[in-house]
Amino acid sequence: MQSYTIGQAARLLGVSPDTARRWADAGRVPTHRDDNGRRLIDGRDLAAFSVELATADTADEETSYTSARNAFPGIVTAVKLGDVAAQVEIQAGPHRLVSLLTREAVEELGLEVGVAATARVKSTNVHIDRA
Repeated sequence: MQSYTIGQAARLLGVSPDTARRWADAGRVPTHRDDNGRRLIDGRDLAAFSVELATADTADEETSYTSARNAFPGIVTAVKLGDVAAQVEIQAGPHRLVSLLTREAVEELGLEVGVAATARVKSTNVHIDRA
């Protein structure tokens, strides 16, 4: 399972590293230490926390993406595989993006819950890059 540093988690959640550190200190997201003493967050825990944050009241926050060619770095929160097609959900800060793509593409990119990925939006198409 992929793990993320506090800084990486902050980038994926769209907050400052200080905010992510405070959330970890408060026990809102579980952490563990690696062999070098750095605090890490398991990908599945970060994915669950990102969904929790998105469903919280964010009326006071003003995050704006205005370009039609936006990149939304985030974390994969769900993958539904069919025989040929797949559905991938990414939580990018307060934004939930859902993309339909081939099962083969999901497997080639190694997309699974907890993996960092970037959804790129242009016109009516969404492209996902493995981070």
